[in-house]
Amino acid sequence: MKKSLVALAVLGGFAGMAAAQSSVTLFGVVDVAATYVKNDDAKQKKLTSGGNSTSRLGFRGVEDLGGGLKASFWLESHINVDDGTQNSSGKFWHRRSTVSLSGGFGEVRLGRDLLPTWTAFADYDPFGTVGVGDKGRLFNVYGGAATKNRADNIIAYFLPSTLGGIYGQLSVAAGEGNDANKYVGGRLGYKAGPFDVTAAYGQTELPADDYQVAVISGSYDFGMAKLMLSYQQTDYLSNKDKFLGVGVTAPVGPGTLKLAYNRTDGEANGAHGDADQFAIGYVYDLSKRTAIYSTLAYIKNKSGASRAGNYSVSDIAGRPMTAGEKSTGFDLGIRHSF
Repeated sequence: MKKSLVALAVLGGFAGMAAAQSSVTLFGVVDVAATYVKNDDAKQKKLTSGGNSTSRLGFRGVEDLGGGLKASFWLESHINVDDGTQNSSGKFWHRRSTVSLSGGFGEVRLGRDLLPTWTAFADYDPFGTVGVGDKGRLFNVYGGAATKNRADNIIAYFLPSTLGGIYGQLSVAAGEGNDANKYVGGRLGYKAGPFDVTAAYGQTELPADDYQVAVISGSYDFGMAKLMLSYQQTDYLSNKDKFLGVGVTAPVGPGTLKLAYNRTDGEANGAHGDADQFAIGYVYDLSKRTAIYSTLAYIKNKSGASRAGNYSVSDIAGRPMTAGEKSTGFDLGIRHSF
């Protein structure tokens, strides 16, 4: 009874907040897939959350302060629909927790947020860096850096949207005593009609060396299909990874066909860890907010690879990949947004 009263009080509080400020929005995505994975001789069937879009729950709002100045907030949590838990990081607002001031000068944003280097990488993946087709499966992070895609304690500045197609951001994350979280990076791009290109650079200041990421990506929408390209290089001590990704999306019937080829070439002290990834998928739209989807993906690790850290489309606990092994995965799922 007490738990029910507490739950009602929390829901009532959010309802009161929404009534007091009409610009507050509740939003989310519920996405779950039946997944089959075969990592060489190991097989697994499972339910996974977020095969087409990361499952999430969030609140966002904007207040007009007058004179073109606005204050806004964004709170977004990552949820695992398959078992009802939150993300493995233990952070409730794992995906984003920010407050902002924006106007003709651009936007100043503070809190936990995406990094410019990750945005430049992930926005040009037909599979949205989720599911078995996720090109991020070929992305390595070195030196214990906690700055693959997001960081805590960020102060970010975004250019205004009135610069004739030019966009960009600069982000600085305070380590607060933890070098793994100390990040500085930026992104600059240009978008005009169907054409979009962006470049980004970021580094995390670790004790042994700076972990550096450089990205250049672009896309062109031909109408009948959209082409995406990405090149990324990461450097840390003797580790050097070069990633190349090519993707295509095309409207087919009541949905979207997705294709991708990605390759990573990694080297450390003469040892290599190279892999190729292929993915194909289709999203069938049942409505503007609901879709069913399927994705088939394959990764081939180079047979001569001698560096630790080979790749798979999805992990199987206790079964790491080794040189020359193949990984195949299939997702069949449902996505609903609200």
